[in-house]
Amino acid sequence: MPHDAHPMGVLVSAMSALSVFHPDANTALRGQDLYKAKQVSDKQILHILGKVSTIAAAAYLRLPGRPPVLPSSNLSYPENFLYMLDSLRNKSYKPNPRLARVLDILFILHAEHEMNCSTSAALHLASSGVDVFTALAGAVGALYGPLHGGANEDVLEMLSEIGTVENFQISLKEEEDVRFWALGLLELRGTHRQRSSANWLRWSFPLLGAVVALEKVALSDEYFIKRKLYPNVDFYSGLIYRAMGLPTEFFPVLFVIPRMVGYLAHLRESLDDPDTKIMRPQQVYTGVWLRHYMSLKEREMSNDSDRLSQVAVSNASRGRFAGSIV
Repeated sequence: MPHDAHPMGVLVSAMSALSVFHPDANTALRGQDLYKAKQVSDKQILHILGKVSTIAAAAYLRLPGRPPVLPSSNLSYPENFLYMLDSLRNKSYKPNPRLARVLDILFILHAEHEMNCSTSAALHLASSGVDVFTALAGAVGALYGPLHGGANEDVLEMLSEIGTVENFQISLKEEEDVRFWALGLLELRGTHRQRSSANWLRWSFPLLGAVVALEKVALSDEYFIKRKLYPNVDFYSGLIYRAMGLPTEFFPVLFVIPRMVGYLAHLRESLDDPDTKIMRPQQVYTGVWLRHYMSLKEREMSNDSDRLSQVAVSNASRGRFAGSIV
């Protein structure tokens, strides 16, 4: 893959590639009927939960050009993930327990959220009888979107644009739960990943103030009150991940790791349902009711179709054309 590929693109591709390494999971294509055979076993579920964190860590390590790190069997799930990120293959490395606890909380919060976009995508794909890895790759692809899993990445970019709390021109009193975790993490920056805690504090504390201030402004706005809109976990998770020293483009991947639990739970539930069928949403046609056939010569080319026919040729295509002529 390209060296500058987005970690989510790497994760989607890797999840899809797992299907060719586990053909036993695709019994439907072998005529055995996936849903009657109940082939998404507990063993496969555990394999997937282990693989997704390992693949995610490898996607993170390739950003600075570092080799993957094999997981450890002596650590908890969040500890093992931090070990793969930061150990540099030092088997005696022990992740900071406070960081592991924060990550554990965020993973629990992100694990399940009913019938969202990506969960429904996984069920939609699985309903056709496809293997579980392909279904999950589709779910991860849906989570890639900025309106879904990419939201925490967008939140942090928005807060960076806003800047400090003074831009809101309102008074600020930090909420204790947010201040506890965010400032607690900032204190760790001096010993974790060799980053200056003082510099990190100057960058993050204004954003912490902006987060709390923006939440108060939003909750007092008529638009949010009327629609009963409240800040969700994405609103705060990006700031906490940033305080942990993780890059912004890696945030959606951190969403995928715990949400895999929710995907698999829904897939397992659908397999146990005897009424499970292929999903085929219906459409309501709203176009012209009756149109008579018109020959090509009689049709008038619209402005849109005219623009579509004038597709620019890329530089790569020009090079190939030039090479073929020579």
